[in-house]
Amino acid sequence: MGRFSRVEDRPTPKEVYNWRVYAAAIIAAFAAVMIGYDAAFIGTSIALPSFKAEFGLDTKSASQFALISANIVSLYQAGSFFGSIFGYPLGFFYGRKVGLLVTAMVFCIGLLLREYEPILNTYQYKRSSRSKTGLGIIYAGRVIVGLAIGAASNLAPIYVAEISPPAIRGRLIGLYELCWQIGGVIGFWINYGVNIHIKPGRPQWLIAFAVQFIPGGLLFIGAIFLTESPRWLVSRDRNSQALKNLSYLRHLPEDHPYVVEEYQSIEDTIAHERGLVGAGFFGPLRTVFASKKLIYRLLIGSSLPTIFKSIGISGTNTALLTTGVYGIIKLVGSLIWLLFLVDTLGRRYLLIVGSIGGAFSMYYIGAFIAISKPVANATTSLSPGGRSAVAFFYIWTIFYSPTWNGTPWVVGAEFFPQHVRTFTQACMAASNWLYGFLIARFTPQMFLAMGYGVYIFFATLMVLSIFYVFFILPETKQVPLERMEELFEPGLKPWRAHSVVMARVHEQNIRAREERPSRDYPEKPSHEASDNS
Repeated sequence: MGRFSRVEDRPTPKEVYNWRVYAAAIIAAFAAVMIGYDAAFIGTSIALPSFKAEFGLDTKSASQFALISANIVSLYQAGSFFGSIFGYPLGFFYGRKVGLLVTAMVFCIGLLLREYEPILNTYQYKRSSRSKTGLGIIYAGRVIVGLAIGAASNLAPIYVAEISPPAIRGRLIGLYELCWQIGGVIGFWINYGVNIHIKPGRPQWLIAFAVQFIPGGLLFIGAIFLTESPRWLVSRDRNSQALKNLSYLRHLPEDHPYVVEEYQSIEDTIAHERGLVGAGFFGPLRTVFASKKLIYRLLIGSSLPTIFKSIGISGTNTALLTTGVYGIIKLVGSLIWLLFLVDTLGRRYLLIVGSIGGAFSMYYIGAFIAISKPVANATTSLSPGGRSAVAFFYIWTIFYSPTWNGTPWVVGAEFFPQHVRTFTQACMAASNWLYGFLIARFTPQMFLAMGYGVYIFFATLMVLSIFYVFFILPETKQVPLERMEELFEPGLKPWRAHSVVMARVHEQNIRAREERPSRDYPEKPSHEASDNS
């Protein structure tokens, strides 16, 4: 890992950047494979002729099928919204490790519920092309799976943020986004494969559904071996275990100066936050809603196949292939973002560049559709103008995937105080799924009503986001979690906040190094509270 550049907040032993912290981050981020796979496979799976025949959708009108498709997708989004909220008590009382274990278990239960009857019908009703259960079991399974996904989208990013050294925090949280894209690519190409190589029938669509057991099961197994977040342990007065876990994750002895400094900073910060609002389940809620600064930050974090058809593509294989290429571009973009950009260029610069390139691309696509009206002349092959529109959609993806695709998750997971982080992440994850629900539910109607205007609408939002990021969002790269509050001090402009706070951090580190030779370094912290680990 050392060949990738790092900008450190203080001199850091090389042991800190060890395999343990990367392994823990990868395991937690694997929750995103479940999310990415579902987002990629569900739309094309329910469009397969075999799925339509299984549930009698081949007899529905276009408007009826569109409504059912929207319900299948949006019920998952709705479940994820409520799951994000349920993730707060789960993470608050039981921790990040147990929370991820529970989400993986509930995810697999939802899959079993959804797959059991179709699999049973495969053996008991081999001559029947119709399911005996209808769509009800699909709807129920989608909601339960959504509940698990929502809770995981709350807990996984904050777990990774809490265990990460500042210099690579963006990279490690970014693994969540990379896993999302890996799941998406797998989902796209599995659907393409079953559509090409498996004859229509129950196994064709069931295989794509059943593959979800793999990421769910791997997350459950991996979560067993996770090291609980030291910051959460301190917040629950399990101080001895917190120090042991921090020492393990940093691959340094418990009395090493780096570990002692970081642990003491965590303990002091949490003690200070408790002194302001007290402990307890409702303490973080009271803190957030009583603080204008935290509400302001919460608003910042929360705000952060139809498309291909609208530029003249039709036919299942063509749409799948085009969408699969789109998924590969997103994966490559996310990999570049993860390895080279997020911890080097920072969050603000990436978001602004992504908005500029994305807006230009969307304006081009909207103009092409307005002028050429390709839907009226749709074919299984693209016209030269259609190719240019697809190219600009891919250009939009090139700008989007290494910027807005993952950066908001990084910012949301890192810039809140420890004592409210689980609650605020629940709010931001819930807002993400709420927006996803609204988009999944109403975008088809938007295209019917607005046509090319949908692209103009989203392009204009991207232009507005440039000013939003520049004037409102401070840079957070390399800022220690315990110093995030300083970025939002009254009178400190967002575009200057990062340089001011990092100057303070470096000045404090210099003073600490100068004082260290003149005194004995503090011994391993003692703990009054007993540890129930």
